[in-house]
Amino acid sequence: MHIVMVEPEIPGNTGNVARLCAANHMSLHLVKPLGFSIDDKHLKRAGLDYWSLVDVQVHENFQEVLDAYKEHRFFYLTTKSEQCYADIQFQEDDFLVFGKETKGLPEDLLKANPERCFRVPMIEDARSLNLSNTVAIVSYEAMRQLGFPGLAKGGIGIQNLK
Repeated sequence: MHIVMVEPEIPGNTGNVARLCAANHMSLHLVKPLGFSIDDKHLKRAGLDYWSLVDVQVHENFQEVLDAYKEHRFFYLTTKSEQCYADIQFQEDDFLVFGKETKGLPEDLLKANPERCFRVPMIEDARSLNLSNTVAIVSYEAMRQLGFPGLAKGGIGIQNLK
């Protein structure tokens, strides 16, 4: 599974997503411009000591990601869709694409891919969820559908979650 953050602005969110990617063996793609330095202390603090476990790739623009992974499926998470993320039938090499905290994904990208746009349901009056929370919600649904591939199944017992 691949997580793509397009022009992320808040280092703490990116650090949290990096930690999630490390713990779940997902690749993290960061699309420039970034609103911080990858060496930022807040970014490192949020990711703690997990950075060595993360496959982080930095791209100059989103088209570079599309060109490099033509054979893969891309899903765009946005508040501007009526389709629910839980309706996606995930595959292991899917790309989950998230926009920047203040504006989301570019409107032209969403309009060009309406069948690939999905949202996390919430009440009408809520503008959006925190970006790192949204990444966690959607990525864990994907892993649940796939049977939590490669993850330790201890703790409360993943077999009880199905």
